[in-house]
Amino acid sequence: MGNLIFSLNATMPIFLLMLLGIFFRKIGFMNESFTSQMNRFVFRIALPVLLFKDLAEQDFAAAWDGGFVLFCFCVTCISIALVSLISRAVVKDRAGRGEFIQAAYRSSAALLGIAFIHNIYGEESTAMGPLMILGSVPLYNIAAVTVLVLTAEEGEKESGRDSRRLLLRTVKNVLTNPLILGILVGFLWSLLRIPQPQIMKSVVSSVGALATPLGLMAMGASFDLGKAKKSAGPALLAAFIKLFGLAALFLPLAVKLGFRNEQLIAILVMLGSSTTVSSFVMARNMGHEGTLTSSAVMLTTLGAAFSLTFWLYVLKSLGMI
Repeated sequence: MGNLIFSLNATMPIFLLMLLGIFFRKIGFMNESFTSQMNRFVFRIALPVLLFKDLAEQDFAAAWDGGFVLFCFCVTCISIALVSLISRAVVKDRAGRGEFIQAAYRSSAALLGIAFIHNIYGEESTAMGPLMILGSVPLYNIAAVTVLVLTAEEGEKESGRDSRRLLLRTVKNVLTNPLILGILVGFLWSLLRIPQPQIMKSVVSSVGALATPLGLMAMGASFDLGKAKKSAGPALLAAFIKLFGLAALFLPLAVKLGFRNEQLIAILVMLGSSTTVSSFVMARNMGHEGTLTSSAVMLTTLGAAFSLTFWLYVLKSLGMI
């Protein structure tokens, strides 16, 4: 019973904030425009500041874990390859295959990773969340662009010159991604041991503290159960892979390699959290209809409340966290 209570204490506050977002949308406090702006603020300001804060206050030598970052990178590569193979067997149309691949591997790693680690281990937790993001999120974006370009409908594909321009712009966007910049600046600040004045530390802490509650409420306000009914078959399979399949495959390997506590929590979120909402925006902007993607986002967002509780219960029962 104690392990179950631990798991519920870790997951329920997070998903109650998402339910609060749904409630605020229902009563008119959070409309689509407001939610979009809130997501933009969290992505561009609050979350990068939070990532900076987590790393800037760390001892760089103690915070860096090359083996952990390499594990996250390699597992992400293998996950993308596996779901690409599965997509060929279960999704017949070309465009749907691209959406399936992205929905089945691409996690809400940044928002939920930081939220879970802080919720379980407190604000003074180590840098495992940012390190997991560094090992997986750039690859998420690069792979998503490549897959969506290659699987776009023939009529929607851009010319060769336009495709090259799109890829170059995407590489630039990855390199200027606010989350990556927040991590890199935090590492640099830590490496150079630059002191933070108390005023700066207070402001950074206050802005970073907005990331989790605002981001989770905005995610909840974006939820639309009606969209989840479309493309039900492939979306359900993508959701199952996202919430259970990859975690069942790679968590035992992580345990065998000696990862524990915050490392395992970060790996769990990377493997088994909901499909990121930004995948729908990317699909729509790259010549795809987006219905399968939005359905997978809705299903995984709803299902993650139960699947993450299950995985936390298993890990806690085995004494791994």
